[in-house]
This record gives sequence, C-alpha cells and structure tokens, in this order.
Amino acid sequence: MLLHVHPENPQPRQIRTIVDSLKKGGVIIYPTDTIYGLGCDIFQHKAIEKICRIKKMDPQKAQLSFVCHDLSDLSNFAKQISRSTYRLLKEHLPGPYTFILQASKQVPKILQSKKETIGLRVPANPIVRAIVKELGNPILNGSLPGETVEDYTDPEIMYANFRNEADIVVNGGIGGTIPSTIIDCTKDEPILIREGAGEWKE
Repeated sequence: MLLHVHPENPQPRQIRTIVDSLKKGGVIIYPTDTIYGLGCDIFQHKAIEKICRIKKMDPQKAQLSFVCHDLSDLSNFAKQISRSTYRLLKEHLPGPYTFILQASKQVPKILQSKKETIGLRVPANPIVRAIVKELGNPILNGSLPGETVEDYTDPEIMYANFRNEADIVVNGGIGGTIPSTIIDCTKDEPILIREGAGEWKE
C-alpha cells in the first residue's frame, strides 16, 4: 500500500493504519529528517528477519538503529548514560543524528550485537515521531537498498521497487539524500563515525 501522509500535520487515521500494520508484523518504508528508512516494530521478530533478508544481512551484524519518540525512550534501551552524554543528546535531538550507546537488556535478543551497542535516533520528522508515539515503542531503522538516488528518495519509485516486500510505503514527500551523522558515545569522549546531515564540531 502507498499511503499519503501530510508531512507537517500527519492525519491520525493514517498513523493508526501504519501502527496497526506494525503491530501485526508489517514492514514499512517511511520518511525521516534525512533519508527514507525501512522499518518495523522492534518486538516483531519475523518482521526484523524480513528486513534483514531485504538487506541481505544477519540481524546481529546489521547496521540497524532504533527510532525513538523522545529522550525518555532512550533510557529504556541504552544503559549507563552519563550526564555529559545526556546533555549531548538533548542538545542534538530531535535531529539528523544517530548516537551509538551501550545497549540495555531491553533490546530484543535478535538485535543484540556482540559489541552490545545500539544506534538510537530521534528524527525531527513529524510523521515518524507520530508513528512511534502511537506505537508506544521504537521502530527499527535501516537504510533502503538502491542503485540510484530516486530509489531511496521518491516514494512512488520505492513503492514500485518494494511493493512485494513492504506492507506500507509512507509517502511524506521527496526524501533527503544525506544520511544521519553517527556519533559513538560508548567511550569517555564522543567519536565521529560518519559525517552526515547533522553538523558536528569535535
């Protein structure tokens, strides 16, 4: 299904349709404040496995992150967040950043990596934040496979490419082309892993 959702004022009915699909193990393609993501409910194991098949990767080795509604969600899935790290997160979120943190035991086993870390995002995008708020827990966030820019920016083309794999393609307008900035916060000092859409000063 290709579902049009208003980019600034998401219609509650459309959001409920998306969340109902997620709760039943659906896989969605949705807008963020950077590029479109491929996602599912983090507690739906079969949906996680489906995303990993689409991306051709092992769940425990996959570069996947959680999209949270706000910072209160972060504390459930990350442990030992120091005051300085919390200040850093508060300063940059919501925004185009992925923060790598130590994973808590709340992270589903299928997603627990050997490094015991998790990437966490709070995108500044009304659609995805409305989805996560209505769902009541984070969704998984993975990048879309694609050969051309249109493959991961144009919802109509994404629908044509993934209509057999994704249950819903959320059309919230043309997406961005630059991914999030990734910051590793598992050491004493934050380390820039990938420079992306979010500005970062060492």
